[in-house]
This record gives sequence, structure tokens and C-alpha cells, in this order.
Amino acid sequence: MKIAIPKERREHERRVAATPETVKKLIALGAEVAVEAGAGLSSRITDEAYEAAGATLVSDLNSLLGDADVVLKVQRPLLGGGDQPDELSPMKKGALLIAGLSPYAEPDAIKRYAEAGVTAIAMEFVPRITRAQSMDILSSQSNLAGYRAVLEAAYVYDRAMPMMMTAAGTIAPARVMVLGAGVAGLQAIATAKRLGAIVSATDVRPAAKEQVESLGGKFVMVESDETKEAETAGGYAKEMSEDYKRKQAELVAETLKKQDIAICTALIPGRKAPTLINDEMVHSMRPGSVIVDLAAEQGGNCTLSKPGEVVDVNGVSIIGHYNIPSRLSADASSLFAKNLLNYLTPLVDAESKALKVDWEDEIVAASVLTRDGQVVHSAFQSEQ
Repeated sequence: MKIAIPKERREHERRVAATPETVKKLIALGAEVAVEAGAGLSSRITDEAYEAAGATLVSDLNSLLGDADVVLKVQRPLLGGGDQPDELSPMKKGALLIAGLSPYAEPDAIKRYAEAGVTAIAMEFVPRITRAQSMDILSSQSNLAGYRAVLEAAYVYDRAMPMMMTAAGTIAPARVMVLGAGVAGLQAIATAKRLGAIVSATDVRPAAKEQVESLGGKFVMVESDETKEAETAGGYAKEMSEDYKRKQAELVAETLKKQDIAICTALIPGRKAPTLINDEMVHSMRPGSVIVDLAAEQGGNCTLSKPGEVVDVNGVSIIGHYNIPSRLSADASSLFAKNLLNYLTPLVDAESKALKVDWEDEIVAASVLTRDGQVVHSAFQSEQ
């Protein structure tokens, strides 16, 4: 079994799909591991470190991918065109492509995977069940994104975060509001509290209240019968009715006026990010306030955020950085690589050291997009 680890070529991507630690464990499974030269440099991993772990370095991308039984990536492969290289065509038929494929962002690519005969596995479709927790890239990367979001806000914020009592006077603590109390939101709450801020948070899921309060935050939410069914079986927030959105927006608007920092983390898989902060709310915040929009790339939770930019609106800074986890590339790569390792390990037969995939397994069935030249995931079969 040959496993290939190519360098990530998408813009704003600094992570890598394997670390020396996971390379050793992949080799222990019986695999030969080949890593593209320079693949880990943006994650502070040298080529020498990969070689010391037992990997083979390969400089040519086509050679790397051409005989690989498994290709591990962070992001979906580039498909050529313009100045982009084609990362899909060199893969052999039957190869397993395991990565964060963002299928909703580029559904046409799924047909290309099928045409290439590649078995494409989308790691973001791994179900949120106990057995799959160690494979959950959304949780591992969102955790880091929530942490980094607070640091980004603190960097731009012109005041101190904690209360400071000095002989010259007292500095009041910053007030931070976190919108969306999922994995990223909860980590943002914990980080802001550690920095000494007064934290409040909002979410449509009533179950989030206990989690927010356990971290020392104040929970802000419009309670109604609708909120009792605001969570999917997979643990994600559902899209709410227009009436609920209006009431929640009014409550958030009143709360935001008193905040110094807002961290937006709300995402709905396969849909545009819900609007949580509109133009009027931004204008109601005092100059010097900061908004961090983790959903900027998916339409934005804030109507005035711009992907990849930090914009100033009447003195309010709105941060819309691309790919926040990648800004912590060393740790993000470490966690992502372990997610991939944990997914792949059960697919390898312990005796023969060869791939032996149980296609009926709940985790595999939920995450496979294409197989044997066909689109097999029910959400995308109409794309054929």
C-alpha cells in the first residue's frame, strides 16, 4: 500500500496532511509513505524530519500521485485550468482520495472524481458519532479557529482585554459576544475568559446554554417552541424561521450595542452562512470595536465583512481572514493529520497490510462521494 502526501497548493493554505508522527504510524500499518518535497515547510516541518520518520521524498507531483493507492490531502485537489496544476488526473483509477473536499463549494468537482475513477472521501461528512470523534476534522479545526479568532480580535482591539487596577486608574474589562456556540464558539468563549473579558454568547440551540454558562459566559437567546428542534441529529444548528430570525436579531442588536468585540462562528453545512450582524448593528457599535467573522468565506455572518480583508466601518474593524485554522498551521496540521490517520487505520487489514474497506460501515458510507466511476453519495447523485 502506497500513500502519497502532496504539498497543498490552494491559496491561503499552509497546512499539510501528514506529520512525522503520523508518517511513522502509517508505516507501522504496513504502508510506504511518499511526501512531496517542501510539503510541510509552511507547518514548520522540514523534509529531513519526514525522512527521519521513514518517508520517501518525491519532487515530481505526477510521480508522487501516479502509483499511490491512497492520497491524503487537506483541501480538494486543483483541477487544472489557467495557471493551476491538475492534481486529479495523475491519480490512478481506484485510488482513495481522503481530504476535506468541500463538496458543497465545488459540486462539479465530484463528477470529475467519478470520471477519473477515484474513490473520493469527504472528511467533513464523517458522522458525529462517538466512534468517529477522533476523525472529525470540523471539530479539530474549528477548535483552533475559535481560539485564533479571539487573538485576532485582541490584536486589532485598541484596549486591554482584562480589568487592570493601577495607581493611575482602573481599566474596564472588554466585553466580548460570541455568536454561535458550537466548537469554535465555545473555544472562543474559553479563550476570551482566560484573557479576562466579560463574555456573552448566543445560539439557536437551547443545549448550548449549559455549555456557555459552564465556561463563565452569559447566554443570550430568544426562547420559543421552535428552538426545541433547532439542532440536527448530527449536532449542527438548523436554519430557523424568518420570524425567529427577526426576534433573535432584535435581541442581538440590543446586546451588541454594549459589546467591544463580536466573534461570529455560525455555519450551516451546504448553505450560505446566516446573517447575524447587519449594517445597522455594525453602526450601533462604538468606534474601536472589533468583529471577527469566521464565516466570511461562506457568505459571512456580518453583512459588511469582506473575505480576506480587514475593513473599517466608522471605526469598527471587521476581520474576514481566509482559512483561520491555517494561521495556526503547525497545530492545525498535527490535528488534521491525526484525523486522517484515525479514518484510514480501520480501512487497513491488520494481517495483509492491504486496504480492506467495509463499504457498509456507517462512517465510510456517510463520507464516500464517488466509487467505481460513479457518484454514490445521495446528496450529489443528481450531479451525474
